[in-house]
Amino acid sequence: MIQAGIGQSKNNDSKKAGQEACQMALNQINNGVPELIIAFASARFDQKQLLDGIISAAGNIPVIGCSTSGEITTQGPDKESIAVMAIKADNIDFGIGLGKGVKTDSRAAGRKVAEEMIKKMLQKPSMFIMLPDGLTGNGAEIVRGVQDILGQHFPLMGGSAGDDFKFEKTFEYYQGEVLTDAVVGIGLSGKFSWGLGVQHGWEPIGLPMKVTKSEGAILKELNNKPALRIYQDYFGRKAEELIREPIARMAYTYPLGMSVEGSSELLIRDVVIANDKGEITCAAEIPQGSEIRLMLGDPEKAIQAAKEAAENAKSQLKGAKPKAIFVFDCIARNKLLGPRIDEEIEAIQEVLGKDVPLIGFYTYGEQAPLGGNIDPQTCQAAFHNETMALLIIGE
Repeated sequence: MIQAGIGQSKNNDSKKAGQEACQMALNQINNGVPELIIAFASARFDQKQLLDGIISAAGNIPVIGCSTSGEITTQGPDKESIAVMAIKADNIDFGIGLGKGVKTDSRAAGRKVAEEMIKKMLQKPSMFIMLPDGLTGNGAEIVRGVQDILGQHFPLMGGSAGDDFKFEKTFEYYQGEVLTDAVVGIGLSGKFSWGLGVQHGWEPIGLPMKVTKSEGAILKELNNKPALRIYQDYFGRKAEELIREPIARMAYTYPLGMSVEGSSELLIRDVVIANDKGEITCAAEIPQGSEIRLMLGDPEKAIQAAKEAAENAKSQLKGAKPKAIFVFDCIARNKLLGPRIDEEIEAIQEVLGKDVPLIGFYTYGEQAPLGGNIDPQTCQAAFHNETMALLIIGE
């Protein structure tokens, strides 16, 4: 039997906020002690005091989580709060792991979090949830590191930690420790059902362009011209303006889309900064030789994409009843939808049930299989931006 309880607090006393949210979640669990506590919280809190408050209520229950750019619960989207889920599941074995040094060696950190998690489990997991630092290292390389240990076609889900859209520093929680530049993760194994959905709804505009020069996440040339020209030509703005004002604040509505094998949708890449050489740094790598398009966000299509993601996840449950929902939703979608942000979560709940315990957060990147494909022979997990990625756990 799977039980999940949700707690939330906005108390200005960080320790009390953590304690209140955790205790609220624990109070919803009947008969026994939960196996896991998951916490997602605003960076406005004193992070150590916040985690101390959670631990004071959780006792010996394992605790894992991260800071966010907005929290999501069964009650809908919120901000400047802490959200906690307590899970009790007799049929699920949970194992948690930690990988440090994302900036120095992202792939090694990914391998480490998977190795640490496996050591704590009775058997190899069937699902892995990862929560990496959203501002350091290479997100795609963290995914590859996890795959080095769990397998190339293993289904990974997760979201990159945020910091209330400040882009300064994110935090990861592991037991009683507050970290940064780390990745934490949760493995799940046992006899349970699960399904996932991955959609973004962004539409390509303009003609395809070829990446003629790039280095990791730095996009240098498109069609043999400075990469920044793609935004100069479309917006009619001078390069100096795009460099001086953080391009990320404008480009979240107009990200880049990259063609990838195994996905009917283009893989989204957020633009972070530009420099005086006309180079663009993205949130994750765009390999040289790739074909990209400028993308346009539309609120209606974003909401529809969330609904389709929920429908796909539900279909993978094969009739099992949803017991817990995890939502990893890009902060760019939050900004795009603005006052309509509630509609996206409502669209998910209309499909999966309004009373199913739900927790999630607004991320700086998502990790999920392309197209929501979970076939063990062809599943291909990747690092996404501006995407709705959700996971359902069922009996």
